[in-house]
Amino acid sequence: ATCGHGCKYGECMGPNKCKCFPGFTGKTCNQDLNECGLKPRPCEHRCMNTHGSYKCYCLNGYMLMPDGTCASSRTCAMVNCQYGCEEVKGEVQCLCPSGGLQLGPNGRTCIDIDECSTGKALCSYNRRCVNTFGSYYCKCQRGYELKYISGRYDCVDVNECVTNTHSCNLHAECLNTEGSFKCKCKQGYRGTGFDCA
Repeated sequence: ATCGHGCKYGECMGPNKCKCFPGFTGKTCNQDLNECGLKPRPCEHRCMNTHGSYKCYCLNGYMLMPDGTCASSRTCAMVNCQYGCEEVKGEVQCLCPSGGLQLGPNGRTCIDIDECSTGKALCSYNRRCVNTFGSYYCKCQRGYELKYISGRYDCVDVNECVTNTHSCNLHAECLNTEGSFKCKCKQGYRGTGFDCA
C-alpha cells in the first residue's frame, strides 16, 4: 500500500488510505482529534484537549476517580483546588491535568512549565520549540517549511527567490541560502543588495 500524501500520525492501509493512531484524524492523520467534543463526552465534568489525547479534571469539591468520573469530596472543597484533587492516605493533594503544568507555590493553582526554556522539549535540529499552556510543539525554523518528502514530514528550505518573499532591491539579484537568502546588486549598481544605486 502506498500513500502519496503520507500518513503523519497513522499507518498506510491501502492506496491513499490512512488508519490514524488514537487521538488523530483527517485524510493524512495530521489533525489532532478533539476528544472533548465527542459524544458521549469522555469526562464527567471538565475536559482539556491535548496533542493526541485529552485530560479530565473535576470541579471544585470533587475529585477525579481512576475511571474518569468525579466523586464528591468535602475535604477537596475545603482545599479549593483549581483543577481537582486526590486523597492519598487522608492527605489532600491538588492535581494538574497535564505533565506540562505544575502546582504553583500556593499548592492549589497550576502554572505552566516552559519546556522550551527548561530544555525538556525534544525538537530536531531544524525545528524550534514553541511553548503552549501545559505543553509545547516543534515548529520549523524560520526560512523552512513543513513538507512531505520521501515518506515523511520534514522541514525544508524555503527558496525566497522563487516564492518572491525576499526584500531585495529592484536592481539586485536574489541568491537563495539554506534557511535564508542574500541580495547582490546587479552590474553597474552599488549597495547592500537591499539598497542599490
